[in-house]
Amino acid sequence: MTSTESTLFTSNTIIEAVTRQQYPAGTLYVVATPIGNIADISLRALHLLSLVDAVACEDTRNTAQLFSRYGINKPLIAAHQHNEREVADKILARLQAGERIALVSDAGTPGISDPGAKIVEVLKQSGIHVTPLPGASAAISALSASGLLHERFYFVGFLPAKAGQRDSMLHKLESTDATLIFYEAPHRITDTVQAMLAVFGGERQIVLARELTKLFEEIHRCSLSDAPAWLSADSHREKGEYVILVDAKPVAEGNDDSEARRVLNILLEECSVKQAAGLAAQLTGLKKNALYQLALEMKTED
Repeated sequence: MTSTESTLFTSNTIIEAVTRQQYPAGTLYVVATPIGNIADISLRALHLLSLVDAVACEDTRNTAQLFSRYGINKPLIAAHQHNEREVADKILARLQAGERIALVSDAGTPGISDPGAKIVEVLKQSGIHVTPLPGASAAISALSASGLLHERFYFVGFLPAKAGQRDSMLHKLESTDATLIFYEAPHRITDTVQAMLAVFGGERQIVLARELTKLFEEIHRCSLSDAPAWLSADSHREKGEYVILVDAKPVAEGNDDSEARRVLNILLEECSVKQAAGLAAQLTGLKKNALYQLALEMKTED
């Protein structure tokens, strides 16, 4: 450890900020854990985990392995999607007896496409105080590095596994005025992207964020039409958990599109829809995605 690092971790200011916080008994602490890089845990989380009486976790083996790297040894309570209600009652009894209990998932923030929400709901309804210790989130991490500019985002999480249900949900989301955020498993990534291409069209921007914070992290942005080729170009891209971001459906700018139609009408005589939209964007200053959708409508009208 360098002198700079030593100063960072022993700074009195930081130690006081961590230890001055009150951690009342009879409280459930929802603690975010790293999504890949074990260094991505807060000092406050490490301090809290050293204080609690037990930790409820998604998989006791994974959590035990993670905690061993921090030098933490606490009793673990298995709390997965199949036993949340039963475990909630046991945790409630222990909290009512004055214990402190932490809730973690295998990676990231509990209750966000991970077990934990039902436990929190039961405890809140029973009058138990629940305190979050924020930290890593795959969805927010991917969004922050995406460069997508929409002011709103809509977190979808995992799509249904069955193709019909998946496609139905995508159709419902097709006109959502927000950046869409999905989680996806590696064995379904190709089929999911193909389904998105079929429903959303090829012009929308997509961000494929793979293995976030890990050694082989990739964050790739392209048009949806180019995404299948990027996935198939490297077999390793069908490994690792994904966050997928899809830009919002483009909205035509203004009600009077006569000038845009005039320009597109000329360009479509000689150019493809994609080329015409690109050139029209340069000539009019309007967004390429909106012009592409207008050009498609004009071709249909013909």
